[in-house]
Amino acid sequence: QVQLVESGGGLVQAGGSLRLSCAASGSISRIGVMGWYRQAPETQRGLVAIITSGGGTDYANSVKGRFTISRDNAKNTVYLQMESLKPEDTAVYYCRAVGVTSSGTFYPGPYWGQGTQVTVSS
Repeated sequence: QVQLVESGGGLVQAGGSLRLSCAASGSISRIGVMGWYRQAPETQRGLVAIITSGGGTDYANSVKGRFTISRDNAKNTVYLQMESLKPEDTAVYYCRAVGVTSSGTFYPGPYWGQGTQVTVSS
């Protein structure tokens, strides 16, 4: 069973920074794509950033130049460094993993974390 656990959310003033972490647990040997999504109240969950196992990245236009996604494959962990935060970044942030190899078996997923709240005050 693959579980994703996020941490690092909280309350920050506009212009501040936060770093989110998401660790995947289980007997995992490889994760294909990991990413961050967010959902504000009364909106649909949307992409923030994704990163492949080889380090390729993609970002939502709204966070380009402010957010940086990275991963540590040895730790099965993905990070999201968020700079110059704005009130409109306020949302629950979810970690997602696709293409997980665990104990020699491939699981396409996707797998989601429980979410972590990020609140940016003006």
